[in-house]
Amino acid sequence: MLEKLAEVESRYLELEGLMGDPAIAADYEKVAELAKERASLQDIVDAYRQYQRGAAELEDAREMLLADQDAELRELAGEEVAELEASNADVLEKLRLMLLPKDPRDSKNVIVEIRAGAGGDEAGIFAGDLMRLYMRYAEAKKWKVAMLDVNEQGNGVFKNITFEIKGEGAFSRLKYESGVHRVQRVPTTESQGRIHTSTATVAVLAEMDDVDAQLDMSDVETQVFRARGAGGQSVNTTDSAVRLIHKPTGTVVEMQDERSQLQNKLRAKQVLIARLYEAEVERQRAEREAERRGQVGSGDRSEKIRTYNYPQGRVTDHRINTSSYNLPAVMDGALDAFIDQLATKEQAELLAAGAFN
Repeated sequence: MLEKLAEVESRYLELEGLMGDPAIAADYEKVAELAKERASLQDIVDAYRQYQRGAAELEDAREMLLADQDAELRELAGEEVAELEASNADVLEKLRLMLLPKDPRDSKNVIVEIRAGAGGDEAGIFAGDLMRLYMRYAEAKKWKVAMLDVNEQGNGVFKNITFEIKGEGAFSRLKYESGVHRVQRVPTTESQGRIHTSTATVAVLAEMDDVDAQLDMSDVETQVFRARGAGGQSVNTTDSAVRLIHKPTGTVVEMQDERSQLQNKLRAKQVLIARLYEAEVERQRAEREAERRGQVGSGDRSEKIRTYNYPQGRVTDHRINTSSYNLPAVMDGALDAFIDQLATKEQAELLAAGAFN
């Protein structure tokens, strides 16, 4: 790891030299590019230099501890050694975290897709509950939400919901929400008070643009139809809704919430690109998992990640074996306690695997 840190510092110094080169200084775009890369290395270089200073001070303190014959001075030197060892260990741990590979999608906006799973109407009601949960979370973060597509069956029962969240670091926080969510509660239509179990799936996609991912439109079939309302009835007289079918993968995206066919097509293309990009990321992740674990299990995405138990007022995240007994607060958007622990778990796994940049 120290070799990697030395390489980072060397690149940082190289960038400083390039930015001071008169031949480059006239190229504003190049200078801006170099400055951006230099800024991205600043924190890690500062921490590495702090570690180097601490390591030098620790070496001096150890030499004094061995050389000094005065008992009082030896005691002081011993205390200094202990303090420096603890301080350097903290800086080293900080550097390990800084070196972990960054997900290039972390700064992206997100597209959230929620689909009712097993459980009939109750699953559709739960899908709506999850939609409100994420909207309240976004509101607390001062992120912007825009609906893209809603298929409501009536009476608050949703078949699927797609919406966009725009905000700094949206994907870095919400990416942990992808998976199967399970609810256990007594439906309002249940006359005998029996608890039902239902599910909904959540997919959190990083919003990609044409610079990030290319889409060959010759591989896409475009269909148009009339936008539908609750219960499936048509709500306009023009074919403004759009369905895109990616023929190589069979991926289908429908969009109807924009006013014009062109706007819906642009939105649908955006969602399709995000889905295809996510599918490729997942494929590569699965390959890495297979190499590391010998293809044990089917992966977290295919298993329930969280259970919302209404009779007990409890929410349990199965990936970190953590429960909150304040279900109303969680359903009102209090997700950070779970997300923080999931991010820490991911960091620990990367550290254990030695996955440094």
